[in-house]
Amino acid sequence: MQDRLGSIGARARAFAVAFLVVLGVAAFGGTAAAALVPSPTVTGPIPANAPPGDPSHDYPQVATPLDLASLGYVEEEYFFSGTANVYNTPPLTTATVLSSGHPYKSRVIVRRPTSAAKFNGTVLVEWVNVTSGYNNDVMFRASQDHLIRAGYAYVGVSAQRVGIHGPAGLIAWSPARYGTLDVTDHGTVGNDGLSYDVFSQAAQAIRTPVGASILGGLPVQRVVAIGASQSQGRLVTYHNSIHKIAEVFDGYVLYLGLGGKLRTDLGVKVFKVDTETDLLFLGEVAARQDDSDHLRTWEVAGASHVAFSDFALRVLLVTRDSLPPPTPQLCTQQPALSHTPAFHVLNAVYEHVSRWVTDGTPPPTAPRVNVLSAGPPVVLERTSLGLSTGGIQLSQQAVPTAVDNGVNSGPGLCFLYGSHTPFDAATLSRLYPNHGSYVSAVSHVTNDNLAAGYILPEDAQADMQAAAQSDIGKKSR
Repeated sequence: MQDRLGSIGARARAFAVAFLVVLGVAAFGGTAAAALVPSPTVTGPIPANAPPGDPSHDYPQVATPLDLASLGYVEEEYFFSGTANVYNTPPLTTATVLSSGHPYKSRVIVRRPTSAAKFNGTVLVEWVNVTSGYNNDVMFRASQDHLIRAGYAYVGVSAQRVGIHGPAGLIAWSPARYGTLDVTDHGTVGNDGLSYDVFSQAAQAIRTPVGASILGGLPVQRVVAIGASQSQGRLVTYHNSIHKIAEVFDGYVLYLGLGGKLRTDLGVKVFKVDTETDLLFLGEVAARQDDSDHLRTWEVAGASHVAFSDFALRVLLVTRDSLPPPTPQLCTQQPALSHTPAFHVLNAVYEHVSRWVTDGTPPPTAPRVNVLSAGPPVVLERTSLGLSTGGIQLSQQAVPTAVDNGVNSGPGLCFLYGSHTPFDAATLSRLYPNHGSYVSAVSHVTNDNLAAGYILPEDAQADMQAAAQSDIGKKSR
């Protein structure tokens, strides 16, 4: 791990660590602070004694259906245990300890290269989302092809009570497999009081393993915390209140924001990626902050909080595992779910963050989505076709064949789903008199986004190939 105590010698550094342990505070960053985070005891890998979909559920919840072995990867599940603090976390300030010594036992799901030669040195640690009641690895599923192609290691952490103790949580889903887990100190700690230390100690298990090594000995260079939506909100609090105490993460990727502001006096690198839904309904306009030497914010015009791109895979997994299904079919605007692939932008962000925390290479800035009124309600500037302006304009938005946006309504979580309204034939004919004009426009926008650093070559190629293979602009015979 990078030595952030600069020129302090080894003897002075050891003294500083010992001094901080006695005081119980983290006055220094990096090495000293991370040394104060206990390494939990790790057991595993926990064997999968049944194939995914088996009624016994004796396999990892939402295990990936990918053939990881053919890709040089492995999926493993581990349990880890220790003792955790409960914190007071006032907004935008460092936490204080309310109580200590609470025992816990949780789990991580790991997807990693099987060889060091394939590993790129970066571990992405996801605070898995539990809005739907189960352990929803939103960020792995969104970017799985890129993460595997680029050689990342992924660790999904079950830090919250609902994901373990809830009606669709791990224990209820498979009591034989997960019955020994507990993040409530036998029911005495509610409100996810232990979650912050559970998450910190999962990262510490990556850096200084005790018991089993969850990364199989891979040479770790960077550990980056990631989280989407509800988990993004938890990580905002973690960044503001816990990071200075723990400093086990080299950077953060915060996806699908919930309106939380970040403190500005920490040097750790943070990348925020928001969709149109987050700006309209989840408070991200009011939470906007200027880019700096440690913060970047990218906003993807036309994208929705819940994405079309990985939705079929999510449905497959929850159906296979008998978990609560999402219900976009109940939403007012149909079809629901924007087709603007915000995950293309997210893929590029991972590459930028890895360079940023390694050698200080600053990521490119991006324009923000144009806002006419900060509200409430928030009003975005739109074209005559109904498309939002500004922000990162992917080809699906800049060269549209439909109105994609972050707007929907209806029961449950419909307000997160956005919508996709294809243009009629007359509109398509007016916009694209021939196929070549459409393909050329897509290629131009896509190459501009590639040059700007907003997307990666593989995703640019996929967009241009999809345009070339489409029927847009072709005359019917």
